[in-house]
Amino acid sequence: MFLVPRNHYHVFSNMQGDKPVRLFHYSYMPMAMSALPDPDLYFNNPYEPRNGTSEGDFYSEAKLVQAANADEGLGMRAFWYGNFFPDMRAWNKLDANERRGAGGKSVFIQFPNSELTAHMSVFAPKTYKKAHRHGPGRAIIIPAGEGYSIMWEEGKEKIVCPWHECSMVTPPNRWFHQHFNAGGDMARYLALHPPMQFHGHAEKIEDRAKDQIEYPDEDPWIRQKFQQELAKRGIKSEMPPECYTDRDFEWSKKMGKQ
Repeated sequence: MFLVPRNHYHVFSNMQGDKPVRLFHYSYMPMAMSALPDPDLYFNNPYEPRNGTSEGDFYSEAKLVQAANADEGLGMRAFWYGNFFPDMRAWNKLDANERRGAGGKSVFIQFPNSELTAHMSVFAPKTYKKAHRHGPGRAIIIPAGEGYSIMWEEGKEKIVCPWHECSMVTPPNRWFHQHFNAGGDMARYLALHPPMQFHGHAEKIEDRAKDQIEYPDEDPWIRQKFQQELAKRGIKSEMPPECYTDRDFEWSKKMGKQ
């Protein structure tokens, strides 16, 4: 994963020689074009920034940064600052993230000279995360794993979205969504974030609880559906029964090191 620097011409080359390469491009260009719908302004502009970043620094190894304003509610205590992440399927510099359940771990990422941020979560086979919702514009890519996500607008029909490696899902604005690892290996999902004003979290602390559904409060169909999907594969759920009754259930003690 990498960021193409602004005001630079670039060419992508496939060095494999025997099979195609697929690129996924994410940017804020749609919003820019909505504000100033003139392609020449962006693609044929002679402007050159005065304070450019050297190529060596721009593609240097990512660095760990302790967050000055850490948001423990979102599970973020630190983030990785860099532009070149060679293999998100193998990235193992992760922090525990109890908030979303399933004993998951996460990494938060910021890119140089850009407002673009991302995070990746990793969680165990035969488990699933808590349902939650936020604003629009997140692109969720699956670097590894097999499973599905369920998405729904509050009070409306639930939609099941199967996924595997290289799948992508995009939850609509303020739709609940929930991720399920129905395979035999660790699953990963990488979320590329929209600008801060589209994060869509409740402004009042007392309302933020409405943006996440705890396991004891979820629709019983969610658990039944998961067990059915696992049964099709000849495996059983590893969700501990206590998580459905104890709101303070500590996943770290149950799951141990992943």
